[in-house]
Amino acid sequence: MSLVNGFLAGADQAAVVRLAGQAGIPHELLHEPAARVTQEQFSTLYRLLANELDDEMPGIFSRPLRNGTLKYLCLSLLDAPRLEVAMNRFGQFFHLILDEFRLESRREGAVCRVELVPNPDYPAVSVLGRELVLKLAHGVASWLVGQKIPLSEVEFDFPRPPRASDYLYLFPGPVQFGRARTFMSFDATYLDMRIRQHKTDLKTFLARAPEGWIFVSFAEQMVCHRVRQSIAARLPTIPTIEVVAQDLHFSVRTLCRRLSAEGTTFQAIKDELRRDLAIQRLTRSADAIGMIAYDVGFDDPSAFHRAFRHWTGSTPQAYRKMA
Repeated sequence: MSLVNGFLAGADQAAVVRLAGQAGIPHELLHEPAARVTQEQFSTLYRLLANELDDEMPGIFSRPLRNGTLKYLCLSLLDAPRLEVAMNRFGQFFHLILDEFRLESRREGAVCRVELVPNPDYPAVSVLGRELVLKLAHGVASWLVGQKIPLSEVEFDFPRPPRASDYLYLFPGPVQFGRARTFMSFDATYLDMRIRQHKTDLKTFLARAPEGWIFVSFAEQMVCHRVRQSIAARLPTIPTIEVVAQDLHFSVRTLCRRLSAEGTTFQAIKDELRRDLAIQRLTRSADAIGMIAYDVGFDDPSAFHRAFRHWTGSTPQAYRKMA
């Protein structure tokens, strides 16, 4: 929901109510920071908002990116001989239309680093803006070469946000906060790959915006995603970390180390999975709350109520009414 509210910040309240409703998002949930929406709901809202404001990054930057900006950006990249040239053009394109930053792509030994360099003469790019610039660069680069590029590291120059765990669904790689610079890195061998897309492929990519570039799919299989799937497959029984480690052919120590590198823990994944499944059932079914509690691993309904209030700031009953 924090991502939704970031996009809605540039719209007036009447438009917020109308567009959220058209996207199937109850207006009341906009005031619940821990609420969740589906990728389809978010993407529908994004497209409605972009059309409403004529801005493909709605209200994020000092100048609107008029509808068609992403299309012409991609057209300027398609005839590049390889990804390295395309990424340099990507940075030049944004330098022409925005003043707040430069996006620099460069080789550093065996690594390519794509860095957002702020312009000190202009206001700082918002946290959401910094996230989206890197996401767009990664998504377009992956589309151009026809495969999702794994990221070796992502660093942001802002403090760790309350919703840090959500970055697992935005960036396929370890994310660090409170660093000196904002950048992402990946294997430099990708820079030598030829461009595999053509103009005929662009229409499909644009029609799927922003799914095509903003979200990480479970097919990318970070360890945290595999842990989540292992736990989900055993519900309502909650497996121990030893059981999940054996499932994934890791030692417990190795599993903990891998999760730490991805910025999460076994307990956090377990809590987030149970929270998300509970929210899904509360908002999409009429199932009894006691049944939902049992199905997500709570033998005691009162323990489920306490956990749900801790996760969302709301009781299950109140949350269901809002949805």
